Amino acid sequence: MEALSVVALVAASAAIAGIARRTVVPAPLLLVAVGLVASYLPGVPEYTLDPHIVLPLILPPLLHIAAVDSSYLDLRANIRPIALLSVGYTLFATLVVGWVAHLVVPGLPLTAALVLGAVVAPPDAVAATAVARKLRLPGRITTILQGESLVNDATAITAYRVALAAAVGEGITWGEGVLMFLVAAAGGIGVGLVLMVPIHWLRTHLGEPLLQNTLSLLIPFVAYAAAEHVHASGVLAVVVVALFLGHRSWQVDFATRLQEEAVWRMVAFILESAVFALIGLQLAHVVRGLGSFSVREAAWYAVVVFVVVVVSRFVWVFPGTFVPRMLSKRIREREPGVDWRTPVIVGWAGMRGVVSLAIAFSIPILTADGEPFPARNLILFLTFTTVIGTLVVQGLSLPALIRALRLPERDPRSVTLAEAQAQSEASRAAEQRLEELVADPGNALPEPLLDRLRTVLERRRNSPWERLGAVNPATGESADDTYRRLTREVIQAEREVFVRLRDERRIDDEMMRALLRRLDLEEAAAYREAAD
Repeated sequence: MEALSVVALVAASAAIAGIARRTVVPAPLLLVAVGLVASYLPGVPEYTLDPHIVLPLILPPLLHIAAVDSSYLDLRANIRPIALLSVGYTLFATLVVGWVAHLVVPGLPLTAALVLGAVVAPPDAVAATAVARKLRLPGRITTILQGESLVNDATAITAYRVALAAAVGEGITWGEGVLMFLVAAAGGIGVGLVLMVPIHWLRTHLGEPLLQNTLSLLIPFVAYAAAEHVHASGVLAVVVVALFLGHRSWQVDFATRLQEEAVWRMVAFILESAVFALIGLQLAHVVRGLGSFSVREAAWYAVVVFVVVVVSRFVWVFPGTFVPRMLSKRIREREPGVDWRTPVIVGWAGMRGVVSLAIAFSIPILTADGEPFPARNLILFLTFTTVIGTLVVQGLSLPALIRALRLPERDPRSVTLAEAQAQSEASRAAEQRLEELVADPGNALPEPLLDRLRTVLERRRNSPWERLGAVNPATGESADDTYRRLTREVIQAEREVFVRLRDERRIDDEMMRALLRRLDLEEAAAYREAAD
């Protein structure tokens, strides 16, 4: 792929994602739709998903972003449903889809059909994160979907390798396949456990935000490559390291955290946008490759596979939700408030994505004896239609389904109250520590500066409580909202003065940039408070 084509893809997908933010259409769906149309436009380069690029270079940072933003404590509290989905459902879907495809498609060997099953089995991490972020699902459902999508790629890739070895004639047995799966999973977790502590130590001891952020960008690639080098699961290695780093992120220098957040948000935006655009752009390529299968035949098989993928998820999710609760009082006590609406949402939120397509494109053209891989082009087509079908059908209807089910929403007032109580407790500890410090003659401060410190602490303590208070009848703002708005206004006034002084040559550019950076940090803090 030429450099100009890559630049055009990134620029166009970013622009389309930006447009989507101003519409009611989710960005992933708009990107896929535009990609579908663009794949047939004259002059548009042919973008083919290369598994040697997607799996080691695009998947690790996307997994890292999703895992760092996840809650280790919430994932651990929901390990049972996450494991049932990420391992149990993925293997179940592999077998069911493979068996049905073997029965429906004439001449399709069972081993090749199981390759298809493994390819379309895992819901996508990017799609799950995008859905949870956009629709503001209840916390437990969000945790389950994110946790499933972080681990199921490892299950699917390992199941794919086992099925592929059987399909190409390498003579693998079921026992060897199970052993391969266990070794890959244990090895990936082991590599992650080995890497996470020294990587975190480096992050906290480098002392230079630029170096720390460079390390941050390299972490997912290092973890993935190290695990794959020893034939373990790179996906699990990335997830283990990222969960540990996310859980310990508070120990990293504040300047690093500020830069890191901005850098990774940009990386996530670019990669997610390009990935969904790439999915749509595969249409022309996979249709041309159907070969002996007519479009009508392939479309019929596509409908069958899509229906089986959707139905099999409900077949697994409902018993997986209620049978353990029926059998165990402990589970009922640990997971209260679960009703039929939870498995409906989890069952319908199984969108597939770029990982399925990347795995499908990695299917070899020839088997071990030199024969063409059975129905390889059809498998590519069925993978593509399943990905598009789940993204469009389930992605478009999920918001309406959530509204129809009237899922309980978090009360904003109770959230603010919890924040206020936490902030109050932290502020008391800070004020006590400040008094201990100033009692030491070595920490003597002029009274105005000491008053300023105390005012900052008081302001921080009162901020959440003010959001619970009365609003200004003239503006509809709370006192806290007005404070943040006025802060931004006065900062802008200072900024304009610094620029004018630079233009008048009373200060140089270096000094202006230093002064503006100080203001930028203050405004960024005010903006984050407003966003929260």
